Amino acid sequence: MITILKIISLLLDVAFFIMLVHIIMSWLINFQVLNLRQPIVAQIWEGLNRLLEPIYAPIRRILPDTRPLDLAPLVVFIGIIILRDILIPDLARSFY
Repeated sequence: MITILKIISLLLDVAFFIMLVHIIMSWLINFQVLNLRQPIVAQIWEGLNRLLEPIYAPIRRILPDTRPLDLAPLVVFIGIIILRDILIPDLARSFY
């Protein structure tokens, strides 16, 4: 069971860093530090959006519409942190 928890923890760590890259990249695009007309930037941005949109879409349906500010990444980010830093260690301790 500990092995399964370690695999889940690893997947949550990977998701955490992918979301962190997506959030930082969105800021850099909005502040015009990165330009979507550059092919590599556009490809990375499109790939991250395709990867994360299935996660964000159900949360956007639940949250109220805050048009200029998208809160779905924040909710998912906090959820990952809660799972990774609170629930997984508590579950691991219960199996020792």
